[in-house]
Amino acid sequence: MSGLSDLPAQRFDAAGKAQVDYGAIWALAGPMMANSTIQAVLNLTDTWFVSRLSMTATAAMAAIYWVVLCAIILLGGIGMATQTFTAQAFGGRRLARASHAAWMGIYASIASIPLFVLISFTGKPLLHLLHLEPHIQELALEYWWPRLIVTGPLGLMVWSLTGFFNGANRARDTLLVTVVMGLANIPFNQFFIFNMKMGISGSAWGTAAAEILGLGVAFWIFLSPSIRTQFRSHLTWRHIDLSKQFSVGLPMGLSTTADLIGLSLFQLMLVSLSVTAGAATQIVIMLTSLAYMPGIGIALAGTTLVGQAIGANNRDWAHRIGNAIIRLVMGFMGIVGVVLALASPWILPLFIHADDPQGPAVLALANVLIWLAACYQLFDGLNLGSGFCLRGAGDVRIPALLVAVLSWVIWVPLTHMFIFEPNAGWVHGLPAFGFGAIGGWAVSVGYVVALGIGLWLRWASGAWRKLKL
Repeated sequence: MSGLSDLPAQRFDAAGKAQVDYGAIWALAGPMMANSTIQAVLNLTDTWFVSRLSMTATAAMAAIYWVVLCAIILLGGIGMATQTFTAQAFGGRRLARASHAAWMGIYASIASIPLFVLISFTGKPLLHLLHLEPHIQELALEYWWPRLIVTGPLGLMVWSLTGFFNGANRARDTLLVTVVMGLANIPFNQFFIFNMKMGISGSAWGTAAAEILGLGVAFWIFLSPSIRTQFRSHLTWRHIDLSKQFSVGLPMGLSTTADLIGLSLFQLMLVSLSVTAGAATQIVIMLTSLAYMPGIGIALAGTTLVGQAIGANNRDWAHRIGNAIIRLVMGFMGIVGVVLALASPWILPLFIHADDPQGPAVLALANVLIWLAACYQLFDGLNLGSGFCLRGAGDVRIPALLVAVLSWVIWVPLTHMFIFEPNAGWVHGLPAFGFGAIGGWAVSVGYVVALGIGLWLRWASGAWRKLKL
């Protein structure tokens, strides 16, 4: 007996023993890895167009960008939860329920609009706390309003439909939607920023236009005859209940947001320490995104496969396939991190201007930090793999609490203590050891080791086995 099984990514060898089908995993993960990479290109496109306006506009965008991203991702979990619900329904062969999960994501995204509007009123007070120049604050708010209120809910709706595609083994449809948005974002930015003379706000409206086009393509696929026949995706109003979408989705968003806030504060501390520390850190983080972004794609495959196995009522296989995904994410990110570190003598100089007087100091520091970043990538793979497999099982609340506590209570304060000298930094009441950028990065490695092990222990405990579908 040999061949494929009805369970996700399972095959039987010649002796009839069940094995993990790594080819099936890579076939699913490949488009998701490409999709994650294109998402990074979308952000770079916006930055490049805004930089053509002025460095002041770029600074304004940088001032508000992390806040916008955190707000969108916090509520974005509402759309991300669709992948979990779809995967579980698909694994149980409840195909109409799988498409129903997509509609619940769409309705929940619409219901989130008042929350986006409420958050939007915090923009001006937050910028005031940063003591920015009035002109920069004004430009930042021009970008803030449409980027949050318009593109936020649109992004959630796109994520709801692509979550359905990912959960139903149609990741190539997700990739098509993302490619369309990535390509459309270029002429839309040009049109709104320069042709319509809207300035920095034009970048936000360009992104909104690209998302509307992407949403149209996603709906066109979702309501196509083949999916309508198989999934009954045209049945839009069945049993509307948004409570589960919010109860699972918001912790998903909080988990990612807590980590992002910690990362943004970590970078801001190093920038405030010195130009050398800030520049070296930015270069290293940018390089290691070559491990991080594809790693997210593999981890997303874990959400789908674990969810499908649970939907098929085989939690033992969910545990086995989850362990395989965790190993793959760790292995991929760890290997890429080490390769980047080994190649750093040739790669890092490409990002440093030869005539910059601070270039040698930045290069020397980056050559040290890249090895700490390689260690970070290995355990971030454990973090992502475990966290996304837990998402597939619907176990999101305890992981979100763990990330928030480790990030805000431990990582951020310890980073401040290890970076700054006494009587320096942001908070003068904390102990200060003055280890600079290396100290801050060492704390970050410790944080991700603790986070990765904590999430893996949660996965290994099997607490998720007791959750109801």
